[in-house]
Amino acid sequence: MKAPSEASAAPAPLVIESSVVDGLPAEAALLLRISGGLDAAGAQAWSTELRGHLEQADRAGLRPVLDMAHVQLGGAAVLHTLSETTRSRTGRPDLIIVRARPGVREAVHLARLDGVRLYATLDEALRELARAASRVEDLPAWRSQMADPLRPSYEDLRKEVRALRARVRTAPVIGLAQGVLMVRYGLPDAGTAFRALSEASQRFNVPLRVLVSAVVVARPPQGEVWFPGRRALPVPQLRILARDGRDFRYRRRTVEAVLRAALAIGRAPAGYVRFVDPAVNALMLETHHGCPDPFLDHLVRGRDEGTADTVARLRGRRVGVPDVADDALLSEESRRVLLTTGTGALQSNPVLSSAGCCVGVITLHWPDAGHRPTAAEAEALEALAADTAAWLSWYHRSVLLDALEHIHRTVTGAASPTPG
Repeated sequence: MKAPSEASAAPAPLVIESSVVDGLPAEAALLLRISGGLDAAGAQAWSTELRGHLEQADRAGLRPVLDMAHVQLGGAAVLHTLSETTRSRTGRPDLIIVRARPGVREAVHLARLDGVRLYATLDEALRELARAASRVEDLPAWRSQMADPLRPSYEDLRKEVRALRARVRTAPVIGLAQGVLMVRYGLPDAGTAFRALSEASQRFNVPLRVLVSAVVVARPPQGEVWFPGRRALPVPQLRILARDGRDFRYRRRTVEAVLRAALAIGRAPAGYVRFVDPAVNALMLETHHGCPDPFLDHLVRGRDEGTADTVARLRGRRVGVPDVADDALLSEESRRVLLTTGTGALQSNPVLSSAGCCVGVITLHWPDAGHRPTAAEAEALEALAADTAAWLSWYHRSVLLDALEHIHRTVTGAASPTPG
């Protein structure tokens, strides 16, 4: 080992290790942990590698976040690389950098790079985005976005904060799934595990957060085949969802179809669908329509106590709240958020598995207190919930298990020792 005092000693090469903070398949952040040293000679190669990771994030719909806590050297080289990188990202979301060392922070501050935001921690970034959203909300009407078309709108900031909150809730599952693969298959690092997860997610069009949850909760494989004896399953007979002849392998499209059908049946202006994530045993927002931002912010904070969703999940039957202002079922916080966002009545229908377990909820909102679905509407919503449960079971036992089997095959091959 060379002594650190040797003048000729080259800095440790920069290494970029990627993982997902979240998440939502396409609703996640790609965290790039960068370690090592950077000098002028290696700046170009590192810039090319970094752009490759950023392009990967853009293609997957991920928000890139650079963790530069372990970049040891080369403030000027880092600055040059970031300058070139941000120039090529014009029109893309700002690059978030967390935990940068003082030399790098100072260089970025002095250069006043456009498209770069520096934060001490990811939590600080979240708080600052929330405060920025509040400041934009307080602007008078005449100070509109027309004055600066490149400035993010209040709606954009609210969406960004909401997405970050969701990622913080699910980030541990990503890391746990990476750890499971590393231990189970002897993978060299978390980056290799993430690449296996990401490739399977894209190949089978399975949301990454759904895939990693399955990796965590599925029984470990016992042989060359993870789920031996499994046969292809036909799509179940569906009463409502089958009317449009859609491809049920596409999860997002099917979930959106569930919500569209619910809104049409209940003649509701707003609603959403949530499914249970088995890895964290919590309801996760899948899709929504017509729900104001403050309500969605409340929903993704994970404060489910005193909500119709939670009661419907626990009771295993539909829960109606015809008068939000006067129903003892709701907590005061839930009532306040619902009333201030214009909801006077709501109903939550549980999505029940064949074993009677609640695997999700379909919730509709109406503005007028006293609203109740008709008997025919209530029956149709029950049928839609049954369709959703049947489809979700089929999806888990076919598409999702196919993706897990693919991970097992590819990672087992990748982890096999080289002959000789």
